[in-house]
Amino acid sequence: MAETVTIPKEEYKRLKKKEETDTELLEDIAHGIKDVLTGKIKEV
Repeated sequence: MAETVTIPKEEYKRLKKKEETDTELLEDIAHGIKDVLTGKIKEV
């Protein structure tokens, strides 16, 4: 059974924003790796 924790609403909002940022960052990294592997990136 999951444990319940109470935190202030502002901290909850801050943590949710970080979660969204982390997800976006991981998606961007994955797309970048895909581009490198498929040769869409030119060496400078």
